[in-house]
Amino acid sequence: MNKRLKVAITDSDYESHDIERGILSKIGTELVEFQCRTEDEVVRFCSDADGLLVQYAPITRRVLESLSAKVITRYGIGVDNIDVKAATERNILVTNVVYDVTDVAEHTLSLILSLVRRIPWIRSSTRAGEWDWRMWQPIERLKGKAIGIIGFGRIGRQVAQRLRGFEAELIAYDPYVPPEVFKEHRVERVDFETLLRRSQIVTIHVALTGETRHMIGEEELKKMRRDAFLVNVSRGGIVDEKALYKALKKGWISGAGLDVLESEPPKRGNPLLSLGNIVLTPHMAWYSTSSLTEIQEKAAEDVARALTGQIPLHLVNKEALKSLGNLAH
Repeated sequence: MNKRLKVAITDSDYESHDIERGILSKIGTELVEFQCRTEDEVVRFCSDADGLLVQYAPITRRVLESLSAKVITRYGIGVDNIDVKAATERNILVTNVVYDVTDVAEHTLSLILSLVRRIPWIRSSTRAGEWDWRMWQPIERLKGKAIGIIGFGRIGRQVAQRLRGFEAELIAYDPYVPPEVFKEHRVERVDFETLLRRSQIVTIHVALTGETRHMIGEEELKKMRRDAFLVNVSRGGIVDEKALYKALKKGWISGAGLDVLESEPPKRGNPLLSLGNIVLTPHMAWYSTSSLTEIQEKAAEDVARALTGQIPLHLVNKEALKSLGNLAH
């Protein structure tokens, strides 16, 4: 008699997993939930699972060597907390969730407008009894500002689409996107250094990889305009936080809007939290009630596909497909 399949949620900050449980129950799969924060916890609680649903838990080579899982699905687009190479070597399928990125684009725009219009600081002073617009001079309009988009994939293009309505000057850097895509979206294609030097707002929309880790460091921040704002809704590791603190403290740039940090939640004493020219949100650019439902559904559906011998829709490591024949027992 075949054993009942088991899927483990290593960790998540979702209030309910009824969506996943309903989808996986259709293939007779048991769903168990944990809140693993360390490698040891993943190994301890999830080693016997046939599939994993992962949000932030570290799925390292060491963890993978202890697992019997056939498929690992990340709640989200990025898979930087999963050692995909090690998973592929063990013929473990890794999938992500490619969902509607409207919310990320809208959150990006919210951060940009908050910085340009100085909304968080004006709100605080107004609540404290100040009622004088002149104390916030000068505030410039978004129209005509040069906005540089680093990464011109799905999110970067949606950001450009929304900014076009503000009549901003749009430039972008992405060496992996063909020139005709920039032309189609009416965005000027520039090199990285040109983007840094010209942009009054720099917004980041790339995945965290070995190539992009700390791609914004001290050298890059010094090249930016003194009146520039930096916005990051991608991954904290793309920006060197020590360099950013120095840049904000010394006035190399005017301010920053961050939805992500290198360590989340931030450690007590993180110097960025002490600065007055930064807007921080708690890694929530992805979130809306619609996106939450979509992510949970798509994640569970891809695990179910893999465990029933089908090819997942959003497979990250296609090289591991040869294991599919052994998935359904």
